[in-house]
Amino acid sequence: MAKIKVIIADNNFLTRKGLVALTAELEDFTVVAEAENQKELLEKIKLYKANVLIIDHSSDAFKSDTLLYLSKKHSSLKILAITEPQLPSVMSKALETGVTSYLLKDCSKDEIIEALYNTNEGKRFLCGKIVDRLMQGETASEKASSANSCAGLNITDREIEVIKMIAEGHSNKEIADLLFLSTHTVTTHRKNIMSKLGVNNTAGVVMFAVKENLLTPNKFLFS
Repeated sequence: MAKIKVIIADNNFLTRKGLVALTAELEDFTVVAEAENQKELLEKIKLYKANVLIIDHSSDAFKSDTLLYLSKKHSSLKILAITEPQLPSVMSKALETGVTSYLLKDCSKDEIIEALYNTNEGKRFLCGKIVDRLMQGETASEKASSANSCAGLNITDREIEVIKMIAEGHSNKEIADLLFLSTHTVTTHRKNIMSKLGVNNTAGVVMFAVKENLLTPNKFLFS
């Protein structure tokens, strides 16, 4: 069985080599390349056709639009971000523009391994510290909206299904395929959901799903 190909992008030598060593312990994965800056990353993604990218996108070595570019040009690539603590707005933008899973650099070995497996399968994995930071960054209107029950917001059963899949990290196309809908219909559902919840990004939908217990317990790891 072919191994899952991983590229690790981080300009910090010790962090990058630590992630390489950890990944090498997993028999299902193989590190095919390392990158310490934007130029190297783009070259190696084209060359190696990896399944998963582990990246510290917050580093000055990578441009602010890196995640958006990768999500558009390499849509099959699953992205696991592992960074130092960031502002909630930065993490929300990362989730909105292509990151499947998100950890902080002080997360444990077991968390990183579980996140890596989940990310490869296209399932969202956020450590508890990330969830806490995102919750702290909500606006007053988002808190008021998410405090209401699903019924109180008049969310339909179909919209609940879509919310779950958005929170799990599925793209609009993947949701459409799973629910036997058109991509246009899913896009409309997403817009309606965000309007009802009073949020304007994926992170807001994720927070609502967490608070309303719409996900199975192993989707997120709280520390």
